[in-house]
Amino acid sequence: MVVVLWQMPRASDAQRAKRLNLARTLLRQQPRLSGAVQQLAKTCSISRRQAYRYIQQAQHLTGPVPVNDPKVAFTVKLSRTLAGRIRTYATAAGLSLSESVSRALTAMLSRGRRRG
Repeated sequence: MVVVLWQMPRASDAQRAKRLNLARTLLRQQPRLSGAVQQLAKTCSISRRQAYRYIQQAQHLTGPVPVNDPKVAFTVKLSRTLAGRIRTYATAAGLSLSESVSRALTAMLSRGRRRG
């Protein structure tokens, strides 16, 4: 007999931040903890148990959680040498490859266009 367990997908960082911010708001509005839990569960379509966990975390927040822009996969082709240099840099800096490239591109784009 094979038993298949269905797992809910993990919330993205952006979803988690939004839920924590909503939980924080509900805690300030709801006089009862159970009311905040029920409202969060209903609004976010999550279980009461999961809503309670968000409420517990939100009780310790001193301010809203920043909601980051969701990430997408973006494929580029680089020379083997450049890819190796990026990997070496990322490892030395203690960053992921993705974070290293994101920072480099953000820095380049923030400098704006320059014409020679």
